[in-house]
Amino acid sequence: MRGKSADTECKLISILIPVFNEEGNIRRAYDAVLDVFEQMSDRYTFEIIFTDNHSTDNSSALVSELAARDSRVRAVRFARNFGFQRSVLTAYRLASGDAAIQIDCDLQDPPTVFPKFLELWEQGHDVVVGIRRFRQESKPLQWARQLYYRLLKKLSDDNLMLDSGDFRLIDRSVLDQLHLIDDVAPYTRGLTSLLATKQAGVPYDRQTRQAGVSKFPLGKLIALAIDGIITHSIFPLRLAAFIGLGISMLTCLASFFYIFSRLFFGINWPAGFATTTVLLLFGVSLNAIFLGIIGEYVGRIYNQVRSRPTTVIEYSVNVPSASLDRLALGAASPAETRAPAEILRRTGTGQA
Repeated sequence: MRGKSADTECKLISILIPVFNEEGNIRRAYDAVLDVFEQMSDRYTFEIIFTDNHSTDNSSALVSELAARDSRVRAVRFARNFGFQRSVLTAYRLASGDAAIQIDCDLQDPPTVFPKFLELWEQGHDVVVGIRRFRQESKPLQWARQLYYRLLKKLSDDNLMLDSGDFRLIDRSVLDQLHLIDDVAPYTRGLTSLLATKQAGVPYDRQTRQAGVSKFPLGKLIALAIDGIITHSIFPLRLAAFIGLGISMLTCLASFFYIFSRLFFGINWPAGFATTTVLLLFGVSLNAIFLGIIGEYVGRIYNQVRSRPTTVIEYSVNVPSASLDRLALGAASPAETRAPAEILRRTGTGQA
């Protein structure tokens, strides 16, 4: 579980940095990682994998320039924006290290926490996550996040860490298992918790973004929250079934009461147009909501059975052929026996 990298006695740590329009932060992130590992150079070497989700600014050129100057930097650009979660899963599959640490390019998650991550990893934890004590955002959004994390933990069977984000370290054993995950709509926080055998959390304070703007406005945060619940729980489907059953029982009781009162007491209930209209609209709205919930699950099943690649790489710099081969083989179905190069041509994950 704690192997040595092949070419040195030091352990290799893969640093995964997803990028989308982060030209003001790329150099800062690179320098910050170097500063941390210079203090641990007797124990660890590192590689930095920048995965560019088809940025429209100068991010791609900056990452490629760093890769041209430093062989430890791997630059990967996707053919289009495949979304944050899918780009991160691809980065995990490309990692060559004994462990991998994911960190945002804006450095709101401080690299100075790396030594604590590595300390807990050396103690035998295969997943170490950052626990956010404080983040600079509005109180309503903080409360909404806290409520969501607790709701997701309650609904999911996975051992999700409360108040954690995507700042984490995972061991090589978990990285290898991620190659077996065939999920076109991955929720990596849940996947890593699912695959972990021993987790630990490191509390830290989130920093202020120094450049650029957040890539997660409210709409994307809501979409991510829905992904987390649907990917890791069937509770919404069960809730719809239970509510439907409850309403059916109430309808039967109301019908029985109406017939009983009419037959035995001769009560003629007045025709209430407004009441009938409200009840009908309520029933239609409820059906629409439940159909929407079912549609979310059916849509994911449809996307899954199409067996499309998680991402398509436009080009890469300094990425080892072995890493690209692993990525290609991971994209193949169990029945496929194509050579790695052929699979790369099929999925578009070739190296420039």
